[in-house]
Amino acid sequence: MKEKLVELLGADSVIDEPEVLTAHAGDKWFASNPPDVVVFAQSTEQVSKLLRFASANKIPVTARGAGFGYVGGCVPVRGGIALSLARMNRIKEINFADAIAIVEPGVITAELQAKVREQKLFYPPDPASKKDCSIGGNVATNAGGPRCLKYGVTRNYVVGLEVVLANGEVLRTGGRVHKNKTGFNLIGLFVGSEGMLGVVTEITLKLLPLPPARAILSVSFASMSDAAATVQKIFGAGFLPSAVELADSFTLEAARHDSGAADVPEGNAHLLVELDGQPETVESEMEKLRALVVDSRPTSLQVATTEPECERFWALRRAFSNSLRATGLTKLNQDIVVPRSRLVDLVEFAEALSKRSGFPIACFGHAGDGNMHVNIMADRYNRDAAVREKAERALDELFTQVLAFGGVITGEHGIGLAKKRWWPQATTDVSREVHHAIKDALDPEGILNPGKFL
Repeated sequence: MKEKLVELLGADSVIDEPEVLTAHAGDKWFASNPPDVVVFAQSTEQVSKLLRFASANKIPVTARGAGFGYVGGCVPVRGGIALSLARMNRIKEINFADAIAIVEPGVITAELQAKVREQKLFYPPDPASKKDCSIGGNVATNAGGPRCLKYGVTRNYVVGLEVVLANGEVLRTGGRVHKNKTGFNLIGLFVGSEGMLGVVTEITLKLLPLPPARAILSVSFASMSDAAATVQKIFGAGFLPSAVELADSFTLEAARHDSGAADVPEGNAHLLVELDGQPETVESEMEKLRALVVDSRPTSLQVATTEPECERFWALRRAFSNSLRATGLTKLNQDIVVPRSRLVDLVEFAEALSKRSGFPIACFGHAGDGNMHVNIMADRYNRDAAVREKAERALDELFTQVLAFGGVITGEHGIGLAKKRWWPQATTDVSREVHHAIKDALDPEGILNPGKFL
């Protein structure tokens, strides 16, 4: 296979050295399986040639971006070709007048944000791993982040796509306009499809004016229930923050151990609320918000109004996942979502589940939209089958309760391999039939990212 691919794409694009295969065997989840060969695409034309060849020969192709997913979504389960889009990393255009950016899938999210910011524009989706993850990966999973409360997720900003289909044909849908109702919403179909319907090779993104000011309220509470109740209080008063983030005591303790207590607010629960907009508006709203939260009797409260101060709080929030990994426990990260009215119920359920199961459970995340990262922290998970079985039972309980709350099992990471077991429970027969019908129509040979939930 390698010889034919080299002939088709060139020697520089086709690698089968063991260390390269290992590096492309998985993502940030623990599962891995090496491909037979890695192809580093550098153009849409190359991707098209590759998929024509793979489709004709029924060879599995697993596309990947930066490899920073959390659910094993880019694990080449059936070997074949790992298609890396990392070299397709050009920002082709940033246009202030049209308020759009045109990028290749390998562009790192934080780098795009910085570039558009230079032109007083704003790309809001901000996954915690934005310094490492790629726009293509964000599109594949419909990534969100803290600011999706006010601004929406990746899908809300994709206005145009170039997609290479399984048979090698190139589909262009949408464009550089911000509204479009010409036919079906094909963009919405591909965004979040986890690489199973086509390979995205170009993305046109809607941009917003850059808010000139922001401020952050950092507040601690004696309990997660108090903090979660305060979230409801904030919305009840008519505030729409750009972000509302919540963290529990286990998460905070891990951060203290990892970063030092001076960098971590005191208390057993932490609430971070960000406002943005015009300077006068932000100042006025922050005064009212501070007064509202003081009535909830927090254990500590700080306000940040400068860019460095705000970034200090965000740096702590973005480090939570790494701090939890630094405990030495295996972090089973579940990005569940519940209706916002059930946030307190979810927090109380997680605390009870921790006691029943014996596993520490770290909860943090996007309290503003009910998307909490519930992390079961398991010792010896990779070495002890009994621990894995016990953890699976705890996850069964978690997902069953989340669905009973009217929630969903993933808000931004996707199904991948990690949640494949619960896919049938989380969907209906009709929903699964529709998924399969779409998959069969666009990828009749089943070559794109096989072995996942379809």
